[in-house]
Amino acid sequence: MRKVLPITFGLLFVLFAAFQYNDPDPQVWIPIYGFAAIASFMAFSAVGRPWLYIAAGIIYLGSAIYWWPPKFEGFLLDEMGMKTINIELARESGGLAICAVAMFILAVLSRGKR
Repeated sequence: MRKVLPITFGLLFVLFAAFQYNDPDPQVWIPIYGFAAIASFMAFSAVGRPWLYIAAGIIYLGSAIYWWPPKFEGFLLDEMGMKTINIELARESGGLAICAVAMFILAVLSRGKR
């Protein structure tokens, strides 16, 4: 499990970053998911420290709370396009929350690895 989860997270975040290519603001979201991918691969290689993942998780969690929409309208409608700003904010907040959860899991997995 110590190797499967980090590589799964890493590949998932690379995929998340690739999906941002057509986003209106890819210069913001590709580095966000890119860092999560790099951190995941660092956990796979056992070079990351738990404090790094905890700090990243706190930043991702704080950002997810900050970006939460004023009125929650869901994540998806009939199609993948953005219908309202609240749906877009919910999607962005959800992505940041996924990153936060992954970082906290990697923190636990990386304890005592050295």
